[in-house]
Amino acid sequence: MVMGSIPEQVDVAVIGGGVGGYVAAIRAAQLGKSVGLVEKNKLGGHCLNYACIPSKTLIRISDVFYEAQHSQKFGINVGNATLDAKKMLDWRIGVSKKLEEGVAFLCKSNKIDVFNGAATFLDSKSVQLTDGITLEFKKAIVATGSEPTVMKGFEFGGNITDYKQALLIDHIPKSMLIIGAGYVSVEIGTLYAKFGTSVTILARSDVLSHFDRDAVALVKKRMLDLGVKIITGVTPESISGNSVTLSDGQVVNAEIIVVATGLTPFTEGLGLENTKVSLDERGFITVDNRMTTSDPNILAVGDVVGEPMLAHKAIRQGVVAGEVASGQNSSYDNVVVPAVIFSDPEIAIAGNVEESADVKVVKFPLSALGRAIALDSTNGFVKIAYEEDGFVKGIEIVSPDANSMIAEAALAIEMGATIEDIADTIHPHPTYSEAIQEAAEAALGRGIHFFYSKPKQ
Repeated sequence: MVMGSIPEQVDVAVIGGGVGGYVAAIRAAQLGKSVGLVEKNKLGGHCLNYACIPSKTLIRISDVFYEAQHSQKFGINVGNATLDAKKMLDWRIGVSKKLEEGVAFLCKSNKIDVFNGAATFLDSKSVQLTDGITLEFKKAIVATGSEPTVMKGFEFGGNITDYKQALLIDHIPKSMLIIGAGYVSVEIGTLYAKFGTSVTILARSDVLSHFDRDAVALVKKRMLDLGVKIITGVTPESISGNSVTLSDGQVVNAEIIVVATGLTPFTEGLGLENTKVSLDERGFITVDNRMTTSDPNILAVGDVVGEPMLAHKAIRQGVVAGEVASGQNSSYDNVVVPAVIFSDPEIAIAGNVEESADVKVVKFPLSALGRAIALDSTNGFVKIAYEEDGFVKGIEIVSPDANSMIAEAALAIEMGATIEDIADTIHPHPTYSEAIQEAAEAALGRGIHFFYSKPKQ
């Protein structure tokens, strides 16, 4: 199905209608360019339809369900709370559909021609679509994203699924084994544990091995309290039916087996060999800070260009690529890309919070925060890393609403703010965001609500 007219020539051809692609298409159209957007599946891509939005929708539902069963301390006695899994799935699908329709409306409003199908580059100036149309362009933007990495011996099918299908289950499984221990595994494992599923996570080293251990310790303890079993230092060796044999000889039985061992850039079948586009040793498209590939006519954004493989990074890169493809002097020069894990509690980080000879780190616990005490959510903290001259290098937030608060941290680092700038900024009370201000005040030796010895000069 093709929406709008079918031009054979456009100024900008965008391959992939996910968050990076449709943003790039809209930005180019805003700048007066004729744009063709090619998407083989659903507008909005993985983020809107299979990953970011669906997972956070289900996480919210799992939190409400769990809190309904465990709110007696607040004087709330719900009784026997039940969950209608099919209705929950209908809601989750409905949310994605509404957003997909919203993207379609935006494309139509911006006079973007949307082509449903796959695209293969014929050369550096044209692509062929699956319906036979040849689309010529002046500039092309590749935004094809990534796909779940396939694990040998545990290929997807039957009771072995990827993270996308794990968010489309129409019932609450009695048991689930998750292979991999990154943020996707933590989010899926936690939400299903709150639904009552017996969850086991296999970690080659440890849960969230690339993240700050202070933060991970709190999340890991919470997962264990929820009944999640975490097996570290093992790899899966073989599978027979619902039984997975591990490298240490253990056998784990599970109704659903989720393989979440990473993401692979999607470049297969794009015909990049017919262009001058180069890939690195991991298969990612190489780009410069203007999102331009080694082929001057072709740009690329999002997961397909490498880490961090995050939707908000793709969105920013999409804006830059749309502007560059339209002749603007734009560049992707952001100092920091914030990251959020929607765990319990949430972990959000911008920059680096590792202490060194030139960088000091201060930590303010939520146990000293009024809002956290009132809501019985003191399991967390705020860390700020700063240089001798006070410039902020990194902020980590482990807290409810960390996903929203981290934007302040990213802005502070982008603008070159100091801890004094943060400390002197009035934060509303009572909120979790006050913890950021409290940490900054402590770094200055003037903490009010938590006792610190004055930092050494």
